[in-house]
Amino acid sequence: MKKKKGKKGKYTKAKKIVLGILIGYIALMVLGYIAGVVYFTKHFYLGSQINGMNASGKSVEAVEDSIVDEIASYTLHLKERDGRTESIVASQMNMQYVDDGKIQELKDKQNPFLWFLSFAHQNDYDMSATTTYDKDMLYAAVDALEAFQEANSRQPADAYLGDTDTGYEIVPEVMGNALDKDKVKEQILKAIDGGKTELDLEAEDCYLKPTVYSTDENLIKQRDQSNAYLGVTVTFDFSDRQEVVNKDVIKNWLTTDENGDVVLDEEKAKEYVVEMAKKYDTFGYPRQFVTSTGETITVSGGDYGWLIARNDTTAKLVEAIKSGQSQTMEPEYTYRGYVRDTNDIGNTYVEISLQAQHMWFYKDGQLLVSTDVVTGNHNQGWDTHTGIYGIMYKERNATLVGENYSSPVQYWMPFYANTGIHDADWRDSFGGSEYINNGSHGCVNTPPSNAEKIYNNIEKGVPVVVY
Repeated sequence: MKKKKGKKGKYTKAKKIVLGILIGYIALMVLGYIAGVVYFTKHFYLGSQINGMNASGKSVEAVEDSIVDEIASYTLHLKERDGRTESIVASQMNMQYVDDGKIQELKDKQNPFLWFLSFAHQNDYDMSATTTYDKDMLYAAVDALEAFQEANSRQPADAYLGDTDTGYEIVPEVMGNALDKDKVKEQILKAIDGGKTELDLEAEDCYLKPTVYSTDENLIKQRDQSNAYLGVTVTFDFSDRQEVVNKDVIKNWLTTDENGDVVLDEEKAKEYVVEMAKKYDTFGYPRQFVTSTGETITVSGGDYGWLIARNDTTAKLVEAIKSGQSQTMEPEYTYRGYVRDTNDIGNTYVEISLQAQHMWFYKDGQLLVSTDVVTGNHNQGWDTHTGIYGIMYKERNATLVGENYSSPVQYWMPFYANTGIHDADWRDSFGGSEYINNGSHGCVNTPPSNAEKIYNNIEKGVPVVVY
């Protein structure tokens, strides 16, 4: 009986010890819990973060102090083009923290009686700390950025058609590095208000842009259309001279219409033809002429020479350019001479001196006829017209009819109206002063044999120089 009693006593004692330990543990836990409640009444849960800042176990005051320090050290890094970076710091805008109770509100959301649950997960909070800053100071800081200094700023440039030796080519756009200041300020404000510490100005589309790029369809079309025109060369043939209309000329005539198509300005082409005509026209112009006696004289008047038809030549030129085929051509003429050389009298011509009452006929530079003649009656006012003319035609056995006369001739070569060269078999003498009182009605009376020789060797258009 005594053994049994001993075993029971030992068991009871052990139970008491265990119970005492358990009670003590519970008491410690209760005390720890109470201590936690007391602590986390004024401190953030362990594992708390506010905007990435460690707030674990910190009081509201401590968190606010950390925020004040963080704001004071705030820096906005600006990532710019060309690998350049700049920054704006808090002091440049007098940035300060404003205690608006938000930190306390976050703390109040944490139930201190449930502090032990914070060990199970991290408590991350995002909030916008209320700050104040001076916008005028900020804008002044923006204005002072290196990126906005004229020496560092390159404006964008549009792609365009560049003139080359062979035609037009597209010169690519230049992006530059000039910023849109208003947009930069807008994005900086957003970044600061959002608490960002880095702003990529390229990504935020803050740079000024060209309006025309090398890939522009209109630009490509204009290049191709222009080069089609510029690939043509039109050469005007003036015998011993040439007038070349090439790309250097044509490019000044190109313009674009309302659809962006390249067109040829025909008015400018006409202006060119008009100026060309002034250069090459000889019709009615005075000329220097070396007489058979070796004297150099100026001969004015007459209807001989070359006169470019402005409108018809312009149309011909425009058509040639639009055809896309290079070619050599003559202008269109209203009046044509016999020789297109600079000296359009050439070396086949008739020369008549009224004073000497003499006529010379040269063919291919050779003197074929030298003869005295009788020209228009001076005292009657029928003087032969001076100037340079061209043989209008030639006719055998013509009858010349005028006021109070009808004269049959064998060789008729008119050069102006009803005035011309012809044989005069009714005359016994030629040259001298015969013309003064007994001259013709304006024609050049010629000994028959010489008139025949001239007739047989002359053709329509041959110049006749009368002085």
